[in-house]
Amino acid sequence: MNTAELTRALVERALASGIAACGVCRAEPYTGTERAIEQRSARGYFADMGFTMRRPDISCHPESALRDARSVVVAAHSYARPEPPKPDDRPRGRMPRYARRDEYALLRDRLRELGGWMQEQSPGGRFVVHVDSNAHVDREAAVRAGIAVYGKNTLAITRRHGSWVVLGVLITDLELEPTSAAPEQPAWDACGECRACIDACPTDAIVEAGVLDARSCLSYLSQSRLPQLPFAEAFEDRVYGCDICQDVCPWNRGADRRAETLPADPVDDVFPPLAEWLEESPERLADRYRRLYIPDNDGRHLQRNARVALRNVELSSGRAPA
Repeated sequence: MNTAELTRALVERALASGIAACGVCRAEPYTGTERAIEQRSARGYFADMGFTMRRPDISCHPESALRDARSVVVAAHSYARPEPPKPDDRPRGRMPRYARRDEYALLRDRLRELGGWMQEQSPGGRFVVHVDSNAHVDREAAVRAGIAVYGKNTLAITRRHGSWVVLGVLITDLELEPTSAAPEQPAWDACGECRACIDACPTDAIVEAGVLDARSCLSYLSQSRLPQLPFAEAFEDRVYGCDICQDVCPWNRGADRRAETLPADPVDDVFPPLAEWLEESPERLADRYRRLYIPDNDGRHLQRNARVALRNVELSSGRAPA
């Protein structure tokens, strides 16, 4: 197969495997993203976060991830599921959608299978997979490949699945045809004049379109090392992460409709009983959620969140906090 044929076959294979969207961009520096990370880091917008922001000299350079790297295959996996009703049997917290299952593990397996298929088509080709990795800015690859655009909330928005997706890449030394003719330009205008995410954020963490100050973001704060959570009331019943800016995004309405026929997540995975979190030993609690980022793998950070959620739940129900 020539380059174009291999790319088409690769994308078809990816979609047949259950991957929601797949595209290709060149393995070349993400210069604009690297510059944006450096500028926002200088303003303190990333607080003490590491992830892809700590070493943009690595995460924005896919060409250095593999010797003779030529192409980046980027994939999106949808995690949209119907929301079960919240029971009123006892005080419960709320988990964000992506954290209810190990979505990254499934995508990682599918990308590795895709890499194996690719090697069968082009013997000698090499690849490396990055999923939920600090070594690669997946959103930039998705935008360059034309399968996503940046939303005003900084998340990657896909056409069919909105932002209810996790992303990962396969970097290869094979020459593939890019799926976007203009990788430096948005594939479409996702947001227009819409301000739903900006207006819905209870802490004004989206300081301008496409720019987030983590110091005010509930998702970051729930994963921080702070002994006390600021904006405690804004957390409501949330014990980890925050989906507010995604819940209000118009692009996610279609994704929710498409997911209606899927089984809902188990109630306890969506709304964990708060007493269980608070009565569990910090070590066992952290082990139960080891798929998530927990600072220092210390379950006491999760219990801090649970105490805030319990107080909010009790206040909202008219009961005096314990």
